[in-house]
Amino acid sequence: MKRNKLYIDFCATEKFEEADYYLKLVLRRAIKKTLEYERFPLDATVSVTLCDNAYIRKLNEKYRGVDKHTDVLSFPLYEDGDFSDAFVLGRAELGDIVISVERAKEQARELGHGFIREAAFLAVHSTLHLLGYDHERSPEDDEEQCERQRAIIKEVEI
Repeated sequence: MKRNKLYIDFCATEKFEEADYYLKLVLRRAIKKTLEYERFPLDATVSVTLCDNAYIRKLNEKYRGVDKHTDVLSFPLYEDGDFSDAFVLGRAELGDIVISVERAKEQARELGHGFIREAAFLAVHSTLHLLGYDHERSPEDDEEQCERQRAIIKEVEI
């Protein structure tokens, strides 16, 4: 069986430019496991930006009309998971994941687990959005996405 390649372009706002190597490794593993779990058939490229609450708040307001910070934003390049155009190229540029490191650390404390686990969970959640899942559409989509997230995060082995 062919193992698909994953290319990740890591970016960061100034505060997180020197992001921990282990964090990047775990985020890569989380995204890769999500693609494997979903049996995504192509090589893929994803952009991951690590930022603070102020930066993600600006994006959230600009693109969603919500003037507050959030933990993660997803910007899929394909609508509703239709990757038919990508099959021509044999590789899919899936889109962008933006993670607020500050919010992820806050949530990890609130939920009683580590920051790395929370960041991995957010990467899984966001990758599912890039693949076409949208929990905001309906309760059924929300439930399905949550089940998939739980299954995938177990495979990440943090």
